[in-house]
Amino acid sequence: MTRHTDREYARELDLLRERVLLMGSKVEAMVGDAMQAFHERDTQLARATLRADHEVDQLELEIDERCLKLLARRQPVASDLRFITTSLKLVTDLERVGDLATNICERTLELSLEPPVAIDPRLPRMAQLAQEMLADALNSFVQSDAQRARAVVERDALVDAAYAETFPALTQRMVTEPDAAQRLLSVGRYLERVADHATNIAEMVVFMVEGKDVRHTFHAVRPMDS
Repeated sequence: MTRHTDREYARELDLLRERVLLMGSKVEAMVGDAMQAFHERDTQLARATLRADHEVDQLELEIDERCLKLLARRQPVASDLRFITTSLKLVTDLERVGDLATNICERTLELSLEPPVAIDPRLPRMAQLAQEMLADALNSFVQSDAQRARAVVERDALVDAAYAETFPALTQRMVTEPDAAQRLLSVGRYLERVADHATNIAEMVVFMVEGKDVRHTFHAVRPMDS
């Protein structure tokens, strides 16, 4: 009976990991599609990405339920406990990244109603960095790789710096292109927050693997999450 119970428990943990990875892959795809829609003014892709957010929300609810049942029924300890609690927190950040992807799509749909505007060249660079950070954070979770996770945290400063450079340039355009400039600024802010959430995930991975809480140790000040 004990062996059967152990196998069932291991299977429940595997299923939890699979669902988290599925949610992560969907969120990654949403961010990539949102930025493609933004660059190409592709309203069809933007609307399709908006619809995908519902699937992400449903996965968050399912994973929350799985985690809570595991905590209540199995009373996990040590590394299993850290894995389950990390999963419970991680999906919150993933859901928020999905929301940010929908925000980018909403700004894309608004921009599509206006004449074409020049995209600040720093925005694509921010998008690339943020997407790479998100992918690496999720891979570090899959591989239980604390070193890779720490590298993600350290790269957050690059996105912050790019956003800091973008802000004054776009602010100057507020005089001649107030609506477009405001929407471009919003996209930059959303990308900066995607990087923040990737950083949160990476910090949770370090805790999951090493049992060390590294929040607030890499940066003196972190932007407020959304």
